[in-house]
Amino acid sequence: MSPAVSPPSLIGQAPSFLGLMEHVSQAAPLNRPTLVIGERGTGKELVAARLHYLSPRWDKPFVKLNCAALSDTLLETELFGHEAGSFTGAAKRHVGRFELADGGTLFLDEIATATLRVQEKILRVIEYGEFERVGGNTTIQIDVRVVGATNADLPRLADQGKFRADLLDRLSFDVVTIPPMRARPEDIPILAEHFGVAMARELGRPFFGGFTPDAMQQMLAYDWPGNVRELKNVVERAVYRAGDPESPITDIHFDPFQSPWRPKQMSIYDDAAPAPIVVTMPPAASAPSAPAATAPADSTGPALPDGPCDFLGLVADYEKVLLRNALERNQFHQKRAATDLGLNYHQFRGYLRKYGLLERRHGPREADDGDEGDEG
Repeated sequence: MSPAVSPPSLIGQAPSFLGLMEHVSQAAPLNRPTLVIGERGTGKELVAARLHYLSPRWDKPFVKLNCAALSDTLLETELFGHEAGSFTGAAKRHVGRFELADGGTLFLDEIATATLRVQEKILRVIEYGEFERVGGNTTIQIDVRVVGATNADLPRLADQGKFRADLLDRLSFDVVTIPPMRARPEDIPILAEHFGVAMARELGRPFFGGFTPDAMQQMLAYDWPGNVRELKNVVERAVYRAGDPESPITDIHFDPFQSPWRPKQMSIYDDAAPAPIVVTMPPAASAPSAPAATAPADSTGPALPDGPCDFLGLVADYEKVLLRNALERNQFHQKRAATDLGLNYHQFRGYLRKYGLLERRHGPREADDGDEGDEG
C-alpha cells in the first residue's frame, strides 16, 4: 500500500489567493487536462502538484518535465520514449515520461515552447490515450492526466499559428490562473516570516528575529516582478546577511547586483557604446522645400518639423529615444528607468517589448519571461 501523501503547502490568506485554492480544489478531482497560467515565480509547479495530490490519482506517479529545457528531438524522445537503434546513440529502449506517468499526472512546464510537431503528438495522446515510441511501431495505451503550465499568452500564440489551436482547446478544459504577488499584498508578511524562519533553521539559528516595521514597509511597497520566488530570495538573503541574528532585520536588498563597484554596461544593444542618440525630423517627401525643423528656444525635446510629417513614426522614434536614454542613465536597471519616466515597471516593460528592445539586452539584472523552478 502506498504511503499517505499530502498536497504541497501553499501559504496565504489574501482573497485572490483563497480564490485560487478554491478553484484548485474544484478542478483537482476531474479527469481532464488543465492549464496553469501565471507569471514567473508564482508557483505553477506547486499548483500542478496540488491538482495531482487532491485528485483520485494521488497515489499514482506525478511526473514532471520542463519543455523548455530540451531540444525538439530530445523532448520528443523524453516524452514518448524510443526503441533501441532508432537513432545514433540509442543503444537501448528508453521509456518516456508518458509511460512513467501511466495512471497518474504528467506536468508539462513551459508547454508553449514545444514545437508544433511535438504538440501534435501530445494532442494525440490526450485525445486517444495512445502513442508509439520514437522508432517503434507498437501502439502503447496509457491513462494520464496532462497538466500544462506557461506564462505565455497561449490564445495569442494560437492566433499567430505558433501554438496548435486544437491542442489549446483540449488543454484548456479548465484554466487555473495564479495571482501575482502584487495582487496579494496581505500575504507578504506571512510569506516573509515563513521564509525567514526556514532560513534561520537552515543556518542553525535558535530563532528568527523578524523584521523591523521599516523593513516590512519596504517589502510591502515593492512590486515583486519575480513574485514569490523573488520574495523568498530577498528574505533568505536578508536573514543570512543579518549582523545580529537575534535582532529584527532592518536591511532589505532587493537587487543583489546593486553595488558601487558594479561594472557599467556599455550598451544593451551591442558590445560598443552607441553615440548619443539624437532625433532629427526630416522634412516630408511631399514638401521638399519646407525648412528642416524649428523648435522653441526652451524646448528640451527634438526639433519639430515645420511642415508635413509622419506623426506616428516620429512619436515612436521619440519614445525609443526616451526609453534608451532612461536605461543608459540608470545603468540598464529597468525599475529605476521606469520610475525616471513616470511609468510603473510593467508599463515600462510593455514599451520595451513594443519596440523590440528586450530581445537585444545584455544587462544581468533583468530576466526574461521564462519560469524555472517556481516557489510559492
